[in-house]
Amino acid sequence: MLSLAYRLKSVFRIVVLTGAGLALVSCVGQYRNHGYVPSEEDLAEVVLGVDTRDSVAETIGAPSSSGILDASGYYYIATRLRHYGPSEPKPVSRELVAISFDQAGVVSGVERYGLENGNVIPLQRRVTSSGIQDKTFLRQLLGSLGNIGPGNIVQ
Repeated sequence: MLSLAYRLKSVFRIVVLTGAGLALVSCVGQYRNHGYVPSEEDLAEVVLGVDTRDSVAETIGAPSSSGILDASGYYYIATRLRHYGPSEPKPVSRELVAISFDQAGVVSGVERYGLENGNVIPLQRRVTSSGIQDKTFLRQLLGSLGNIGPGNIVQ
């Protein structure tokens, strides 16, 4: 009887240690890659003063984003994030390739930036908020009741 209890304790310890080991392994950091940055070989094919917006898009591919103005450049952005357990993902590396164009649409410069060039730039989408978000559906519905006039019903 004593040996059976001893064996059960041993099996229980093995199961607990195996479970703890699996839990520990699952918390190891995982990496995710987002975006695209052309390689040095691809960038070597872009000739300053010769290539245009269309030829750059054909050679390298479409940019991750482009400037707001027509005379602005193309921006290729790649980020590598580390996910570690329940904590917020942290950027491990970020690389940005900026291709600028002159007024005629010809390449005037190719620049590469990374985390070593400065701080982490938070990439986020800025959206203008509307005033509707502050009101609930019921408040919007009741607020529009006073705006209905007899002329609106007839039309």
